[in-house]
Amino acid sequence: MRRVWAVMLTAMVTMAAPGTTVTAQAGGRGGRVASSPIVTADQATRSVYVLDAKRVQWDAGSNDAGVLWSWSPDGDDDLADLDPDRSWANPSEAKFRELGGHRYLLATASGGLAAVIGYPGRSVYWAADTGKGNAHSIELLPDGNVAVAASTGGYLRLYAASRGSRATEHVQVPLPGAHGVHWDPRTRLLWALGSRELVALRVGGSPDDPSLTVVHRRALPTRNGHDLAPVLTHPGRLWVTTASAVYQYSTTEQAFVSYPLQSRISGPDVKSIGDEPRTGQVLVARPERGHTCSWCTSTLTLYRPDGTRTLLHGGMYKARWWTAGRG
Repeated sequence: MRRVWAVMLTAMVTMAAPGTTVTAQAGGRGGRVASSPIVTADQATRSVYVLDAKRVQWDAGSNDAGVLWSWSPDGDDDLADLDPDRSWANPSEAKFRELGGHRYLLATASGGLAAVIGYPGRSVYWAADTGKGNAHSIELLPDGNVAVAASTGGYLRLYAASRGSRATEHVQVPLPGAHGVHWDPRTRLLWALGSRELVALRVGGSPDDPSLTVVHRRALPTRNGHDLAPVLTHPGRLWVTTASAVYQYSTTEQAFVSYPLQSRISGPDVKSIGDEPRTGQVLVARPERGHTCSWCTSTLTLYRPDGTRTLLHGGMYKARWWTAGRG
């Protein structure tokens, strides 16, 4: 009977388009398990994977049905002009976004490559080599332009990507230690996270010639901001991680606020965090002790319900729910 159920469940995942949420009962315990897939930037294989979240482990090196989709610029003729051998070093970010009825993977790498790739067909909407500033996060705006945060470069850039697939025209504002960027549809502001502050920026001008104006600044409770993401089960809040803790920030109260399970979830060196929008299950990526890559992990942590998910031989940096929700 268990085998029959497993086969049926696998079929449900295969038929459900990644990016949608299906829930299933957790093996006799009655808990709801999030089945939005998980997307991760894996530095061990220089690839982005979309993974079946109901599997406890995945093997990207085999014909594993739990690996629902993958992408890498390596060997892609459409991106050869951006020299992926160099610019795709250490993939750092992977997100799912929708725009104009189309679905996209957003990805960056420390080597400088930033890209918006059609899903599932892998067509290139926009891509650029952002240089040596350590591109660390990326966002797609409603007007089709693309924001990139670069940590060692210390800037937030807004590229006029709506001009074309290789548009490099951009506006830039300084942000020391820039690590995260997120477009918030509620405030209609572009939020960005630096090493010591969270900032909100108003986008002006036209899509072909955009402008950025900082309208809000908030000092971080602790130093070295890292990840910035929407709290999808509590619109109006943002996840904010630093070198030592995990916070939630209320954009309406303009303050850092407490949240459920904070004493368990908050901790040092969290590279990415997010909650599944329908079930509230929290997904965390943090470095694995003893891993050959000191900032990578092969195992992700889940809260509410608790669990782990392992990519065999993986070197994951960030991992997120494969959902287009922006909060």
